[in-house]
Amino acid sequence: MAKFPSVAWFDAVRKVFNGDESYQGAGGGQCNCIAGMRVGNKIFILTFEGLECIEAREGKDKDLEDVDFYLDMPIADWRAMLKNISANDRATLDYTLNTLDLDREERLSTSRHGDQYREDLFFRYNQTFQFFFDASARVKTSY
Repeated sequence: MAKFPSVAWFDAVRKVFNGDESYQGAGGGQCNCIAGMRVGNKIFILTFEGLECIEAREGKDKDLEDVDFYLDMPIADWRAMLKNISANDRATLDYTLNTLDLDREERLSTSRHGDQYREDLFFRYNQTFQFFFDASARVKTSY
């Protein structure tokens, strides 16, 4: 069982995501970016190349300056999203990354560099990121 949040958890999700071709179609697919995840006071950096997430590593706050964008939610919101995904095998409408971004006063996806082209990668590859987190339904998770 992988504990969220941890590199071991992200690696377990990567293994499922990378190993299942169903996550590579229907709006997913080629994705090239470096995405940050702020989960409470922890930072994780995910590297996507082509059809795979090739790396997950723990980062530091300063690493968020170099990512294309990062997702920032309180840990309780991350847990609620992941529990919804686990219960339904995928995010229901209220817990998709797109809905979570649109429903927040401050966006879910942000950056420190202000480069709109790089920030737009969240929206361009949104379905791939959704498939990545939906793959967590197949990972036994503790909190």
